[in-house]
Amino acid sequence: MEIAVIGSGYVGLVSGVCFARMGHRVVCIDRDEYKIDMLSAGRLMIYEPGLSEQLQRQLEEHRLFFTTSMTAVASADIVVLAVGTPQSADGESDLSDLEEAVRSMAVYLSGHTYVMTKSTVPVGTNERIEGWIGEITDEKVDVLSVPEFMREGSALEDTMNPERIVIGSRNPLASEVIAALYRPLTGEFVITDLRTAEMIKYASNAFLATKISFINEMANLCDKVGADVVTVAEGMGKDSRIGPSFLKAGIGYGGSCFPKDTNALLQIAGRVDYDFKLLKAVIEVNRNQRMTICNLLSEELGPLRGKIIAVWGASFKPHTDDVRFSPAVETVRHLLREGAVIRMSDPAAEHNFRRECEDNLISWHIDPLDAAIGAEAVCLLTEWPQFTTIDLNELTRRMKSPLLIDGRNVFTRDRMEGSGIRYIGIGRPEMRGSM
Repeated sequence: MEIAVIGSGYVGLVSGVCFARMGHRVVCIDRDEYKIDMLSAGRLMIYEPGLSEQLQRQLEEHRLFFTTSMTAVASADIVVLAVGTPQSADGESDLSDLEEAVRSMAVYLSGHTYVMTKSTVPVGTNERIEGWIGEITDEKVDVLSVPEFMREGSALEDTMNPERIVIGSRNPLASEVIAALYRPLTGEFVITDLRTAEMIKYASNAFLATKISFINEMANLCDKVGADVVTVAEGMGKDSRIGPSFLKAGIGYGGSCFPKDTNALLQIAGRVDYDFKLLKAVIEVNRNQRMTICNLLSEELGPLRGKIIAVWGASFKPHTDDVRFSPAVETVRHLLREGAVIRMSDPAAEHNFRRECEDNLISWHIDPLDAAIGAEAVCLLTEWPQFTTIDLNELTRRMKSPLLIDGRNVFTRDRMEGSGIRYIGIGRPEMRGSM
């Protein structure tokens, strides 16, 4: 099939590469000329395992193309909308870029076209898209909501092996066309209407955020009563009704989806005068959890002015360079306000983090052990393998005072014992102290 993908950001680029990998001819469209030039040359502007190799392969096999021109839409059987819908100041999704893209592409629609929305959009948006298109052209168009569930760090695997494909449409025949597109990848489909498909995306992310906030509250309670939240989560997760995923206590969720989507869902509820109390609590818990590292440092070291703190991790999760809503950003900003001297290490996210938090009191180090030289504490904020497999004895030798605050609970007692490090986890009071 001929597929045009509008938006060459994270979702659009990965989707385009994967559709090309499936054998379709794909044109990715973006208004950013520099980005298009880079991608056309096979050069990525994001970090995602395996994506660079696939990008270059699809370019070489002439199945994937990049352009700034909307004219490519004219020959497309399917147009994929993957335009960003960032969070505005009031928490709602900003649809201005999406509307501009839809109106611009509608001019070039030719023949019966399927417009598939992958952007995360508020309930009712696809109906608005139908209206925007109808104001521009009389061509036959079916608009479908096909929300994306790929995870940063495993986007290719998630796209090529989806757990399910959600398809929302007014036309059952259009739903079948899109189902046929995805059938080589999965047999699990949820076929529904537009509004329900839109809501499934928000409900999924909000529920996962709820699990994270719940286990973080349990961690805070475990600290007070002397229980181990890691074992609590393990015991909970073995219940098939609960499952083990997203029950990892730490310093809260981040990234481009969970914070934005929980706030957007809260706004959706507010517009219909529904008080979503649970979701408000989820957001508040996550906001408070961000201060955990700073509070622990102050308890252990007293005033932080002049103290050298090593921070391991800038991205919101491992295997990505994305720092959007990363707990590390807020943590480091607070430590700098307190006068601490920060030594940071992250395998991929330095460039993006500098744009969020540039300061001459931050030094960057490729080797996390170098970042720990002379430090009075090491704070692990992102569970990159480079950090979790570190030589703890060497870490002890390099630090001024061996204090490790594990914001992701990645170290076990067996790993820590004999290291001479004072260890503090999240919700693990039985491990707190020198090892």
